[in-house]
Amino acid sequence: MKLFGHPYSGHALKVKFFLAWLEIEHQYECVDIFSERSTRSDEFLKASKFSEVPTLIDDGQCYIQSNAILVYLSDKFRQFKNSNEKQKCLEWLVWEANKIGMCLPQLRANEKLSKTYPEFRLSQGAHDWLSIRYKHDVGVLDKELADKSFILGNSISPADFSLSAYLMYSDEVSIEVPQNVERWLDRLRKQKGWQSPYEMLKG
Repeated sequence: MKLFGHPYSGHALKVKFFLAWLEIEHQYECVDIFSERSTRSDEFLKASKFSEVPTLIDDGQCYIQSNAILVYLSDKFRQFKNSNEKQKCLEWLVWEANKIGMCLPQLRANEKLSKTYPEFRLSQGAHDWLSIRYKHDVGVLDKELADKSFILGNSISPADFSLSAYLMYSDEVSIEVPQNVERWLDRLRKQKGWQSPYEMLKG
């Protein structure tokens, strides 16, 4: 099994942290996501349909898109207790992709990367809209976590790895993280395999 990722990628963090938590041995290669896509390794380009991280190779098959990879790994390593738990997890994975996983990465890129890479600079209107979206979305999480240790209850699930990933970079962007969400992030940081994103995903 081999994973391709990069320290700036919260999407790669989802998968890397999940593999570490599962204690699954695997190879890891850091891909320069700021390079021209055509300059990336042939192995990566052949494996990654969209030339993006994360990309996973397992038993000769290639898997892309972070949440889809989490589902693949969860099925392979039997992380779903039953079909109902899998359904609830899938609902949160789809929610993440269109909510926290959409607005927060763009807000972070605007603050952290736009001076070096102007293409990441947001217009004021886009920034304001994404900030409103983030505030609403993190509020949904905060309410959901008011009486739970993890997003589905008292046990960690693949959805926790997905929903938390970009929030683990929250110190790099001017946002507020509500109390219940911060406590949940602290619980995740105490899980086996946790390291800071830049340590976990370094080359």
